[in-house]
Amino acid sequence: MPFRLNFVSTCFATVFFAFALAPAGSHAATAAKASTSADATAALRQKVDATMQAVMSEYAVPGMAVALTVDGRTYFFNYGVASKEQKTAVTQETLFELGSVSKIFTATLASYAEEQGFLSLDDHPSKYLPQLKGSAIDRASLRQLGTYSAAGLPLQVPDNITDSQQMITYFQNWKPSVTPGSVRLYSNASIGLLGHLTGLAMQSNFTDAAQGILFPELGLKHSYITVPDQAMADYAWGYDKNNRAVRVTPGMFDAEAYGVKASASDMLRMVQLNIEPEQLSGPLRYAVVATQVAYEDVAVMVQGLGWEQYRYPVTLTQLLQGNAPAISGQAQPVHAFQPQQAPVGPRLFNKTGSTGGFGSYVLFVPEQKIGIVMLANKNFPIPARVTAAYTVLEQALRLKTALP
Repeated sequence: MPFRLNFVSTCFATVFFAFALAPAGSHAATAAKASTSADATAALRQKVDATMQAVMSEYAVPGMAVALTVDGRTYFFNYGVASKEQKTAVTQETLFELGSVSKIFTATLASYAEEQGFLSLDDHPSKYLPQLKGSAIDRASLRQLGTYSAAGLPLQVPDNITDSQQMITYFQNWKPSVTPGSVRLYSNASIGLLGHLTGLAMQSNFTDAAQGILFPELGLKHSYITVPDQAMADYAWGYDKNNRAVRVTPGMFDAEAYGVKASASDMLRMVQLNIEPEQLSGPLRYAVVATQVAYEDVAVMVQGLGWEQYRYPVTLTQLLQGNAPAISGQAQPVHAFQPQQAPVGPRLFNKTGSTGGFGSYVLFVPEQKIGIVMLANKNFPIPARVTAAYTVLEQALRLKTALP
């Protein structure tokens, strides 16, 4: 399977200047360190190549873009094709459907709106959608919508709900099975409603607020909900279980829950901003930090706003359990932190995402300054994604110890 590997030039420039400016007596030590770093970088490349090519072979994945950040250095690994028909090579600017990884942007926009005074996550839906006054869903807070604990909303809004009025009627008539805040049930309908209400609170709509405000503020130059004509050539085709070329189809709350298309380079920037939010200023910095707050203890993981988190170090078994169908598809009792807490101690943050033809996985460990982005144009099994990323994470930790 063809691939292309890119490294930022600053990695090598740092080594060169450190060697050139060091005292004569330290040249040997500097050279040895540079050699060790080069060996570790080569080992990382070999590990990523072997891991991703094995995944692509086993699950017939046409193309993948993998991006890493280690201590601020960036590494891009590109494999296969964005289109089997056109044989377009994957690059770090190829657009992939993120699926539910899109939810981290919905969470960030809601937090940003709160920091800007447009809303409070303690508000209830009817403040922004008065037609929901007195409904069962209005007993939940916006925060509970964002953490899937709004009383058992289903994974999807029914297929026959296709416009805003039908959506309002659906929520007016919806009957909860539990009380808000008692269980977590992963739900596109839940965080989708949060995104919709956020757009209204900002006197806009979700798509315009995300594309027109959030993405530019984050410095994302190749991320879209509606891909413009000039970027369509970069938009990969996904491939379904029958290897047919597919792309995501419209649906209620598609933009808010699973609708972002982004490049590996943009997603790696998003990860770097989450590792070091101090790169940002003002409300956006605090908004990014707010998505990492620990809201609910759920079985083996902790639910933040968009991100799911684990105490670090974490075993592969724990990560697999936290991303298993029992967590994503079944109601789980929750313990809500009171008050909500910023992460205490090292944490690993992650999020999976899928559409009919795409699969993604993102994780990062702020304390280690390591982050990984995996984007594929095939919805291959989540356990395989988690296992592959964990393998790369272990190799990245070895590289970290060897860097100058």
